[in-house]
Amino acid sequence: MRTATFWIVALLVGAVVFGLSLLVKNQYYFFAGYVVLQYVVLATAWNILGGYTGYVNFGTGAFFALGAYSTVVFYKLLPLPVPVLILIGGVVSGVIGLGMGYLTLRLRGAFFSIATLAMAVVLQTLITNWEYVGGSRGAYIIRPQKAPILGDYIEYLFLVMLVLAVVAVGIARTIERSRLGYGFAAIRDDELAAEAAGVPTLRLKLVATTLSGALMGMAGAPLPYYVTYLDPGSGFNFAYAVNSIAMPLIGGMTSWIGPIIGAVFLGTIQQLVTVTISSALNLLVVGVLLVAFVIIAPNGILGLAQSWLGPRRR
Repeated sequence: MRTATFWIVALLVGAVVFGLSLLVKNQYYFFAGYVVLQYVVLATAWNILGGYTGYVNFGTGAFFALGAYSTVVFYKLLPLPVPVLILIGGVVSGVIGLGMGYLTLRLRGAFFSIATLAMAVVLQTLITNWEYVGGSRGAYIIRPQKAPILGDYIEYLFLVMLVLAVVAVGIARTIERSRLGYGFAAIRDDELAAEAAGVPTLRLKLVATTLSGALMGMAGAPLPYYVTYLDPGSGFNFAYAVNSIAMPLIGGMTSWIGPIIGAVFLGTIQQLVTVTISSALNLLVVGVLLVAFVIIAPNGILGLAQSWLGPRRR
């Protein structure tokens, strides 16, 4: 599928999804759909660094929270439209991602993962002690009664996140089929061999951390308007890191479509568990499914489908 065709199809699919959601006339579906789309963006962003490049990032919650808290800062300074806040959150988190990459990408394997987790703890401590954004008490956000387009603000946020998900997936697909994606794959397969072959590994890894961090921040920017209250515990929730890792693993990390499959599959199950049983079981569901897929289908749903369809094609 060529790039222009992909964007046309993606926009049509997005329009169909939004049109169907309007027909349902149930506010809960917009709340739940927003969360699932948010995880599509997070899983896609994580996969750019973790799946394409092979560097496992445990700091997803930090980048996500930076985007959310940048919205809180501008809400107090100068209220701006949500799309502008998304761009600002992307810039803030992208710059932090670049700095994190410059400091930590000389580490490899578990050492890099531990460094990203430590960065998340440091940033959470700084936010907790920053009184301007509420500190440990948190901050309240008054959601506008009417959205710029559509009538209900939750429907508007759902539409914004749907567009952001399409953009994130489009970026991931474009990277996968470009020279940049081939460079990421070379680093993932054998970084030393890639360096010996002349691949600018550090530069490409910095691009990956910056782009991944920016998309995570963009996913977090609308959060204060979605929940209307933000504190460090919810903004830096470790569930974001766990889900953003589990979803590409369950869906398949080697392709742009894998994080979408994992996010929709796991996100939908979590929403059903939240409604029928309790949200406290969400991480238990993630853990059980992750262990099951590591044992049964280590390449995820996408790899399982490819292995099943391969013999049939032959």
